Amino acid sequence: MPLVTTKNMFEKSMKEHFAIGAFNVNNMEIIQGIADAAAEENSPVIMQASSSAIKYARMAYLRKMLEAALEEHPNLQVALHLDHGPDFETCKMCVDGGFTSVMIDGSKYSFEENIALTKQVVDYAHAKGVVVEAELGKLAGVEDEVNVEAKDAMYTNPAQAEEFVKRTGCDSLAIAIGTSHGAYKFKGEARLRFDILKEIKARIPNTPIVLHGASTVIPELVEMCNKYGGNIPGAKGVPDEMLHEASLSGVSKINVDTDLRLAMTAEIRKVFAEDPSAFDPRKYLTPAREQIKKTVQHKIRDVFGSSNKA
Repeated sequence: MPLVTTKNMFEKSMKEHFAIGAFNVNNMEIIQGIADAAAEENSPVIMQASSSAIKYARMAYLRKMLEAALEEHPNLQVALHLDHGPDFETCKMCVDGGFTSVMIDGSKYSFEENIALTKQVVDYAHAKGVVVEAELGKLAGVEDEVNVEAKDAMYTNPAQAEEFVKRTGCDSLAIAIGTSHGAYKFKGEARLRFDILKEIKARIPNTPIVLHGASTVIPELVEMCNKYGGNIPGAKGVPDEMLHEASLSGVSKINVDTDLRLAMTAEIRKVFAEDPSAFDPRKYLTPAREQIKKTVQHKIRDVFGSSNKA
């Protein structure tokens, strides 16, 4: 099966009330772990790369590694998505480079400027058969190109969301209801504004909703990282129960990046701590890949509910 857009998978997710995991990729082992997990679970999946990930892994390598995954798993239903496209030029590069979905993140601009930029990307991408995700509202936190202070974070306004979708023609909308980027998402109790999500879905029922900054920051992985020499105390994410509720409440796409970073790093740290003489990359990347697979399978099966939905 060739790469697909998110259109059909999102339509099914809204009809059957489950979410699709959008997992950030940077290298071969992460792609293999995600592909193996999604294939075993018979789940649709989105593999996404930020502009910095594209710079690191290089466009042609990313595309060819996805092709290899599809060759190994011919029935895999996967979209290749640009995460947090910072400008029109980056989105255009990805559309022209074989991505089937792009995100334009105009959330740092004014409402009208965000609309204008998003509409420019939508017009170009749609002409090439590529779908577009946009963002309204501001998530706090730091991750790749995104760096927003907590004081500058802003919930999505439901009335503006309705107007935004109508005026831009975007295919899906990332909203801010309390999630944040990075490993330190909450200082106190985790809280998501499901009331805002409910009102937005009531206003734009046919538009797929996206949650960014939605890693659980899995405690066991944080503990493993710290046990074997890491220093990430107090890391805290969105509980699985809240993400599962979101998947049942109209969210079609849930982004996961931090959890994969933790999964890979924890296993690599463990190998080096237990065997300081190790220097064969296969010895530490193999368990890292297995932890990626395990983490993705858990998300698909137990949190997002997308097993057997391909």
